[in-house]
Amino acid sequence: MSTKVLIADDATFMRMMIKNIITKQGYEVVGEAENGKQAVDLYFETTPDLVTMDITMPEMDGIEAVQAIMAKAPDAKIIMCSAMGQQSMVMEAIQAGAKDFIVKPFQPDRIMQALEKVLAK
Repeated sequence: MSTKVLIADDATFMRMMIKNIITKQGYEVVGEAENGKQAVDLYFETTPDLVTMDITMPEMDGIEAVQAIMAKAPDAKIIMCSAMGQQSMVMEAIQAGAKDFIVKPFQPDRIMQALEKVLAK
């Protein structure tokens, strides 16, 4: 059975890029969200094995979305993605429950490394 992934990013290009990288490795994308609220709703509709979550999104940011998911699904596996590698945001994301952090622009091998590491836990 393939691993199900939900991709949350307000940029269509970024969602497409992540999707292309992970589907080539046999992962199945079960949903794409363009804001944090949509990510939370889709998480509970699709129950993915893993979520890639952008930090800066409209309606609800990635950190709030992680908190909302973790409140109901404490075992959720979420990897934060951001163009800003600021320490405070990384720490906030990890404290909210994210399992790893990827900084844009993405390197395909870094994405796969993060997915494999988080899924192995």
